[in-house]
Amino acid sequence: MNKILLIIFLISISCSTNKEITEHKNTFWHQNDKKIKFSNSNLLNKWHSENKFNKTKNTIIVAVLDTQIDLNHEDLKNQIWINKNEIPNNGIDDDINGYIDDLNGWNFVGKPNGGYYVYGNFEYTKIVRKYDSIFNDSKDIQNDSEFLYNEFKRAKQKHQIYSGFYSNWLKSMEFSVNVGQIARDTLKYFFPKEDYTIEQLDSLYKIYKINDKTYKQKRDSNDRDLGALIHYVKSDYSTGDKTVRDLVKSRDDKDSILNRNLNISFNPRDFIKDDTKILKKGYGNNKLNNAPNLRKHSTTVSSIIASNRKNNIGTNGFHDKIKIMPLSISTSGDEYDKDIAMAIYYAVDNGAKVINMSFGKEFSLNQQWVTEAFKYAEKHNVLLIHGSGNNSFNIDTNPYYPSDYDYEKKKDLVANFINVGSISKRTDSTMVSSFSDYGKNNVDIFAPGEDIYVAIPDNQYKYDSGTSLAAPMVSGTAALIWLYYPNLTVQEVKQIILESGVTINKQVIKPGTENELVPFSELCKSGKILNTYNAIKMAEERSKKKNK
Repeated sequence: MNKILLIIFLISISCSTNKEITEHKNTFWHQNDKKIKFSNSNLLNKWHSENKFNKTKNTIIVAVLDTQIDLNHEDLKNQIWINKNEIPNNGIDDDINGYIDDLNGWNFVGKPNGGYYVYGNFEYTKIVRKYDSIFNDSKDIQNDSEFLYNEFKRAKQKHQIYSGFYSNWLKSMEFSVNVGQIARDTLKYFFPKEDYTIEQLDSLYKIYKINDKTYKQKRDSNDRDLGALIHYVKSDYSTGDKTVRDLVKSRDDKDSILNRNLNISFNPRDFIKDDTKILKKGYGNNKLNNAPNLRKHSTTVSSIIASNRKNNIGTNGFHDKIKIMPLSISTSGDEYDKDIAMAIYYAVDNGAKVINMSFGKEFSLNQQWVTEAFKYAEKHNVLLIHGSGNNSFNIDTNPYYPSDYDYEKKKDLVANFINVGSISKRTDSTMVSSFSDYGKNNVDIFAPGEDIYVAIPDNQYKYDSGTSLAAPMVSGTAALIWLYYPNLTVQEVKQIILESGVTINKQVIKPGTENELVPFSELCKSGKILNTYNAIKMAEERSKKKNK
């Protein structure tokens, strides 16, 4: 947002906020409202309306393993966990937990000087870098390393495919940048104000094209005829690159993916002076809010769980007594298993009861480290919530991490992990989000994750979708349960959430297909969707029985 628009926004927000909330109140479909009923809602608002005077002195901490976060967002700034045992900015580890000045959490991908990096490696890039020289002859593969070898082959194939894909895309983007201004200047003859649409470009192209060559063919032969120039701009528009500035940004993004995410020779851990072969503290920094382009995702996820319910602006979390512990482990690329594990240990040791993990990857270089951290959390009665992923595939057969499932030995690993798919507010056969991963064995439950009104950095809001938003629905529910019924174990809370869900007895379109109908029960273990209201009621009953 440019400065002029930002000033207008700040001036107008005090006048428009109440109107905005009135307009959006009924669009919080995932929480439901008394006036409009959504059968896929978690009925959070119904519970709050019935428990206005049901106060609690407890506080529940939810650790959000994610990107950096906007700590100063108007809807979150009072909802962030504060480490009361740490004196701010004195350069001393006051609470002797191994992290200096960790007032609100920790940035496990931060540089020693307080800085940050944006681009990391994809996990399959890391795997190829580590094992390419080891697995150079399949004849040398022992039985005990066969699974690892197959994972390496899968990773190498994916690395080769995407390297070729982005290499070709970058070449196209570089060409588009070179001819972009020429093409747009030419189009000024037809559109002096440059106010054309993609439909107008398509019509003009049909008039002036001199052949049916593809974009790639025209690019490789450097065609500059009028039809070709129109074709280039039309192609740019189809990908959202309407200006030369857009093209430059897109080119730079593709260059970063190719030369950082996919580059075997590029090791971002050199920036933070960390040895990824050793699982120990002593790296990262306490900066959770200094990267403007890395704050959005965690802000969005956290707003679903704990945004302020009483300030009459923005979004509403599950309860104001829920506090967010932000732990930054994500950049552009795939998370390191070391950071995932260390963040879980940090969360458990510093009082979190729920850990939200709205990220994922198809490979895991050090799954054993993450598994041990999972077990540590289970031992300390901490629940782990994970988004199933947005790939439209079956994670029973296509691995997706972090996971509580050992894909090699084909067995579950812990009992404190819930994997969450995404549903929409639709109640017909399209109710399951088309992007959501699924799995009869490895997805536990579905929750609202489509068209959700969320907070984004700089006191702004938007609608968003993804299993990243479905996971915090379950995290918020678990936190709400423990706020009022702290005597329940992690296994009991998980069981309550799954058992109290609404059973879906219908055929739905399987994600990744056009119209293949399958029973909803084939897409997840419970065959249910989240219902927070039912979960709290069931938790109340279980808690009373335990107290007798």
